[in-house]
Amino acid sequence: MINIAPQAAKDPGYHLQVKDILAWEAIHGRIPAGSVVMVRSDWYKHWTEHERFRTAPFPGVSLEALKFLHLERKILFHGHEALDTDTTPTAEGEAWLMHNNFAQAEGVANLDKVPEAGALISIGFAKPLGGTGGYARYIAIAPSTWKQGETLRASPGAPLPTQKFPLKRDSLGVMRPTP
Repeated sequence: MINIAPQAAKDPGYHLQVKDILAWEAIHGRIPAGSVVMVRSDWYKHWTEHERFRTAPFPGVSLEALKFLHLERKILFHGHEALDTDTTPTAEGEAWLMHNNFAQAEGVANLDKVPEAGALISIGFAKPLGGTGGYARYIAIAPSTWKQGETLRASPGAPLPTQKFPLKRDSLGVMRPTP
């Protein structure tokens, strides 16, 4: 997880740069091939500010950074909090990803609760027939020393603590939280 939240706080249109990736690598080491790289901007915290969230400027990922991550570091895919990769007039980063068959995750939340390195990402998603995208849930499985989230040791019995509002099927068969 590469954190550009400080830059985005000063400039809402800030896009991840290669220098940000190199700075991250100076601390954590080279990004391994096959990695998932999440870009934290804290933009998800503005989701309730509908007009601000939907309009530019918003944080993104520069085309140079995308090319560096995919072609030089050979990542599996990247994720970010905004609903688009970039705010360029031609959506050049978005276009490059799609024309080169690279996947991405958009609208990711809670990256401020994920360690900058060492987490395993579990992805659960529906397989849309003929679609170019769909909803997914990304779960960071972090080292046991990480202060956020739940731990298996915290629960007597079941793998995770019981939810305050457990999921139950409604009359249509949809799983929903029930108070």
